[in-house]
This record gives sequence, C-alpha cells and structure tokens, in this order.
Amino acid sequence: MKTASRKLTRGGAFILHDTKAHDIFTPEEFNEEQRMMREAIQEFVDRKVWPARKRFDNKDYDYTFELMRKIGEMGFLGVSVPEAYGGMGMGFVDTMLVCEYISGASGSLSTAFGAHTGIGTMPIVLYGNEEQKKKYVPKLASGEWIGCYCLTEPTAGSDANSGKTKAILSEDGKHYLITGQKIWISNAGYADLMIVFARIEDDKNITGFIIPNDPENGISMGEEEKKLGIHSSSTRQVFFSNTKVPIENILSERGNGFKIAMNALNVGRIKLAVATLDGQRRVLNEAVSFANQRVQFKTPIANFGAIKQKLANMATFLYAGEAACYRAAKDIEDRIAIREEAGDSHQEAELKGVEEYVIECSILKVACSEQTQITADEGIQVMGGMGFSADMPMETAWRDTRIARIYEGTNEINRMLSVGMLIKKAMKGHLDLIGPASAVSEELLEIPDFSVPDFSEAMSQEKHILGNLKKVFLMIAGASVQKYGTDLEEQQQLLLAAADILIEVYMAESALLRAEKNLGIYGLEAQEYQVALSQLYLYQAVEKINAKGREAILGFSEGDEQKVLLMGLKRFTKYMEYPNVIELRNKVADKLTTENKYCF
Repeated sequence: MKTASRKLTRGGAFILHDTKAHDIFTPEEFNEEQRMMREAIQEFVDRKVWPARKRFDNKDYDYTFELMRKIGEMGFLGVSVPEAYGGMGMGFVDTMLVCEYISGASGSLSTAFGAHTGIGTMPIVLYGNEEQKKKYVPKLASGEWIGCYCLTEPTAGSDANSGKTKAILSEDGKHYLITGQKIWISNAGYADLMIVFARIEDDKNITGFIIPNDPENGISMGEEEKKLGIHSSSTRQVFFSNTKVPIENILSERGNGFKIAMNALNVGRIKLAVATLDGQRRVLNEAVSFANQRVQFKTPIANFGAIKQKLANMATFLYAGEAACYRAAKDIEDRIAIREEAGDSHQEAELKGVEEYVIECSILKVACSEQTQITADEGIQVMGGMGFSADMPMETAWRDTRIARIYEGTNEINRMLSVGMLIKKAMKGHLDLIGPASAVSEELLEIPDFSVPDFSEAMSQEKHILGNLKKVFLMIAGASVQKYGTDLEEQQQLLLAAADILIEVYMAESALLRAEKNLGIYGLEAQEYQVALSQLYLYQAVEKINAKGREAILGFSEGDEQKVLLMGLKRFTKYMEYPNVIELRNKVADKLTTENKYCF
C-alpha cells in the first residue's frame, strides 16, 4: 500500500475525529515477502526455541546468545539497519513483524533480542556520526557483537535524567573518564559494546557514550541477577571506574543523552508491545489444545461455558492487539517515508516519525504488556493444576511476562505520559484539543436527541458508540484541564483514569477498523468471527470506560457539575441495542476449538 493512498493523521489525533477503515493497515495486508519472512522465523523458533523452554528456564545464558548469533546470521538482527551499515534496510512494519515472531517462544530470548536490536543498536544508527556507524553498526547487525544499554542506576529509574554516573574530561582533552554504577542491564554479561549515559561536570542533561566492553579499562560486573522470570536473559550490574572513553565516542552531542534515552524508549515501547503478541498466541493455542483434550464429566472442558469465556476473551484481546500494533507501525512507516521524501535524512526521518506517535507507543506498551499477563494467567487457569506445573509452558510464560509492565518505562509512567503528551501537543498547536472538548461541553447542556440513528449498515452502531467514547475522554479531559490547568500533572490518579479511557478507545477503534476493512474486502460470511471479536472488545471497552469515567468524575467534580458529567457519561456509554455477549463469546470459542488454534 502506497503512502499516498492513505490519509495519515498526526499522533494522538485519533481521539479527535473518526478514522476511516481504508486509512489503516491490517495484518491481513502483509505482502508475500513479509509472509515468507514470518514463515522463516516461525520455522526457526519452532525448531530451536520452543522445544528448549527448559533450557531457558534453567539459566542457560550461553544458549540464548548462541541463538542470538544465529539470528544475526539469518540477517534479522539488522532488519531495520540501513544496508550501508550491514543491515537489511527494511521498513518499520517489517521490523515489527520480525520482533513479534522472534519474541513469542521465550521471554529470555525476547529480552536479549529487544535490548540488542532496539536500545543497543538503534541509538548509534539514529544518533551516531558516519564514522561511528561504519565502525560499530555492522558488527551489531551481524551478531558478531552483542550490544547493551546502560541507563538505569540505583537512584535513577523512571527519573532517567537524575543519574549520578560522572564523565570527567582528561587533562589532555582527548578522552573522558567515566565513573559510576548501572543496574538491571540486559545483555550485560555478553555485551561487546555498551551505550552508557553519564553527566559531564554539572550539565543539566546526561550525555551518551559508546564504550567497548573491556575489563582492563575499568569495567566490572556483578553476578547475574536472580529474577522472577526471563532466567536466561543476562542481567547484571555494571561498574565503571575511571573508564577511558575517547572524545570521539560521544554519541550525538554533549547533553543530548536524555533525548537519546527517551527516543530509544519510544521505539522500545511499541516493539515491546508487538513482542507480546506471538507469546499470547502460543499460550492461547496451548490452552485450546488442552481444553479439547481434557475430559471431565464425560465431555471435553472446551464445551464448558466457563472455559469458552476464557478462550474467547484471550482471542479478543489478541485480535485487538494485532490490529493496534500494525496500525501504529504503518502510521510510523508512512510518516518516515513522508519526511524522507521531504528531504530529511534517514536518521532524522525515523526519529521524527516515531516521535510523532509517542502517544500510541505508550498506549500499546501498556495495553499489550497487561494483556499478555492476563492471557498467561488465564492459560494456567484453563489447565488447572497442570498449568501450575513447571513442566508446562504456562508457568514460565506467567513469570516471564511480568517484567513487561516494568521495563521501557513502567505502565504507570506510560499512562501519565500518554495523556500528558496529548495535552502538550494541544498546547503547542499540533492538535486542536480545546475545540472538540468545548463542543462536547456545549453538547452536555443541550436537550439530548432521543431519535434512533440508522444502524442498518454493518457495524454502524459500533462506530456510533466509538464516537461517543471519544466524547467521554474529551469531556473529562476538558473539565480537568479547566479545573487544574498546568497543575493537572500532579493529579496522578485522575491521569491514570483518563489514560485508561484513551487506551481503550484506541484499542477498540483499531479492532473495529480492522474488522470493517476486512468486511469490505472479503464479505460478512468470511469475516463473521472478526466482527464478533471487534464487538466483544468494544463491549468490554465500554464497561471499563464507564467505570474509569465515573472514578475520574467523582474525583474532581461536585454538585451540579458532577451531575451533568455523570449524565454525560451515561449518555455516551449507552448502547441502543446491546449485543448478546455470551453468544458472541461462544461463537468465537467454538471456532477456536474447531480449528484447535487461534485462527483469526
């Protein structure tokens, strides 16, 4: 699909207007090359990774990085690296696809892959000068070298710019001496190259440095950390003691480290989101297979309504996650292409392309990381006592997925960031948030229209409801900003509730648009299950938005204002005709068990 054929909107603008189905990209649109690439990765993972689950759980770090070298030989460590530096030079959708399917079978390999290809390599690609890129990137892209990223410190976690690691210029002015401690460093025990952040003198912002891992240059490490999950992902503390770093190894400019760190995290967030999808798919497939085989009371437990509910819910959230991740990936890819066509360098285009959709990156990170934990938990529940056994994949999946809600910025930070960035975009004039919010405020004071809209067109009621859910967010955001102004950022619980509404709108819309687009291409008969999945997601989104909206309104309003807002919430979360949720779940679950796998 060419860029010109789609109307591309700004990041965060989805909450302000209706997006048309033909303007989004769906997983059904993967081209032949992408499908072949997916099959090659699946074959590798099914042969080398999935059968070795016990090795990963038993802290076989060597095997993780043996696989990393093989993935490098296949070219997939450099999928997003320009060809000039030894990579495949593929687009953002391709990089997401590779990340998804390499990451699904093992949390340890997923973490090693993500840390190396994302925060370990891309900062040099995007911020390095030509000499740095030619010197270091080819070895990282091939897997000859493993990369890591040293940002977190004992006193600097979410507040990344507060790091204490120091960089002191030598007397001859030719190198810096780095001294400090970094913690929770993924890939540390196998890293050949480190991206390290330190503060030069009393600079306001930290600076990035490229440092080869040389123990004789004042670099030492703690023992491997003992962790709840991802047991074969190398995680260590790294200590620097007067480590010499040539001045030419500064990454980008002095004081630019915080910007590098934040932009690297933006990419990391959307990659983390997509990295959860195949893991969810595998857990669901195992649960479906078990439910078909496990007989109780003379019937497979797959026939029980309680099990059908679990299977259908897992499939529903996976379907929405797929839709949302690849919708955002294509938006980023097209934004990059537009900037390159306008004359930006590859570095500038990719940085600005991802930065444009920082809100969506945070939304996806939160939604997918939380759902993958729920899916693993429900997978255990479907299998009962067997699911609790360490011999089963569910137990490992449950432990491995827990970290996803913490790294790349905690989910609490990302929730507040999503709403905060939306408001900042509005203040900068990039989005008109005030106009639509004011329109909703005026609508609340008008006599409601009790006429029933024409819902004869397929999915028309769902789209109508979705439009109203956006009004819920605008109603709460507008009233909150009016009350608190610039102090809104201090109202964290209110921001968390507003963020949940924003997240549910984006995920529900993505699912609906995916189903609508495929419905228009393949027809209702071929897409009846996708329509059911999108309807199920919307119903659950409405329920959650109703609860979070009430929580927010009760938290910041009172008296007549509160009554008006609560009435608005009731109006905007109302169905004209409620779906039969149990029937929809049974429909989806029966299809899953008939196919014995996720098949949508």
